Amino acid sequence: MTAYAAAIDQGTTSTRLLLLDEDGGVRMVSAGRHRQIHPRPGWVEHDPRELLAALRHCLDAARGVPRLGIANQGESCLAWDAVTGEPLSPVIVWQDNRTGDAIARLRAAGAQAETLARAGLPLDAYFSASKLSWLLENVPAVAEARRAGRLRLGTTDAFFLDRLTGTFATDVTTASRTSLMNLETGAWDPLLCDLFGVPAECLPEIRDTVGDFGAVGPTRIQASVVDQQAALYGHGCRVPGATKITFGTGAFALAVTGAEIVRAPEKGMLPTVAWRKAGTTTYAVDGGVYDVGSAVDWVRGLGLFREFAELDSFDAEPAIGRDLAFVPALSGLACPHWDRTAAGTWIGLGAGTTPRDLCQSLLEGIALLTAGVVEAIGSRVSVQGPVSIDGGVAQSGYFATFLAEAMEREVVRPAFHELTALGCAMLACGDAPAPGVAAGPAVRFSPGRGRGLAWRERFADAVQRSKGWRR
Repeated sequence: MTAYAAAIDQGTTSTRLLLLDEDGGVRMVSAGRHRQIHPRPGWVEHDPRELLAALRHCLDAARGVPRLGIANQGESCLAWDAVTGEPLSPVIVWQDNRTGDAIARLRAAGAQAETLARAGLPLDAYFSASKLSWLLENVPAVAEARRAGRLRLGTTDAFFLDRLTGTFATDVTTASRTSLMNLETGAWDPLLCDLFGVPAECLPEIRDTVGDFGAVGPTRIQASVVDQQAALYGHGCRVPGATKITFGTGAFALAVTGAEIVRAPEKGMLPTVAWRKAGTTTYAVDGGVYDVGSAVDWVRGLGLFREFAELDSFDAEPAIGRDLAFVPALSGLACPHWDRTAAGTWIGLGAGTTPRDLCQSLLEGIALLTAGVVEAIGSRVSVQGPVSIDGGVAQSGYFATFLAEAMEREVVRPAFHELTALGCAMLACGDAPAPGVAAGPAVRFSPGRGRGLAWRERFADAVQRSKGWRR
């Protein structure tokens, strides 16, 4: 069967290729993991050459496919030479917290009012702006390239496109995650660039999510998009209130808000661009949990379980109902707390606590933090229908069942779960109709026995105790 479209999902821990066939068949045909580099506590980096090599490997496997989309990590960024194309820095990953002190100084100076008003984002090391500023101040090769007029700064998508097609551009969804783009105009904001000390002339052109980003041989790159927005599209979320949650390295909940920019900084959720097609912008709100897959991998590394199948079911009653809680704040807390001083916390341990209990509380902690995100979104957006979920931990039956009860909302898990890549491929189809996906029925999980509110209240106490630990 001839492939109709393809998508490369360049994520935090892997790079994968999806082929979408004319008959609606979907195939993951290439996947490879890459390193996460931790040179210091709180620092997370990638080797840009390693990521680029992974993309080229996927492109080789997609040879001859007429249309391609690329989904990127969002906030991860780097610097490179405009003439040679060579990277001048590592990729600073979205999880990285090296700019925490600089963010604290900006916050103390009252700068958050500007970032909220213009970018729609709070001051946080999560976003790209302070990372790019750090590169300018701390990497001599970056400063030298700027003096020589040959510096390029941007998120990973702009680096990939520049190297693969010669197109120095980003899309509006990615630009909306930098803290440098004005959310209303869709353009780089001079005041924000000045606030962070990032020269606008070194940043890529901002384009629609769907358009012409150049070609690699016969394959035209027709979509470029943040991974979570691609997943939103892949879940079929199109109308205001349609909501999805993707569980990967972190957890990311997005709800469509249509033409409306929903601002609710007091709730900790973020307005963002869902996609822009033919100049028309669709907005969304976004909230996340920093540590999901990374927390599961950490617990596995401690030897508390060996195979992921062990997390599919538990014989005991929920751990939170037995006063055992885990707050997975290994990188701090995101929405609605935005507290990088919070630390991972187990509370309620006793002499009878077992490794199975700890694993159970791990899944519940992820679910309860996620329920808090959806609760924040629901306070301003009328969440419509069941919440659609995908990603690694979502494949656990225990987790999905507990999440539905914790949120007190029906949860649906589509039969095909590579929805970031699928959404990206569908966007790459542009004006051409994308074929429907041939997959089995979705699995539904009911809200359960009405224990969600009590669980959330008990867990809120544990969250409060985790805050402020890292001074």
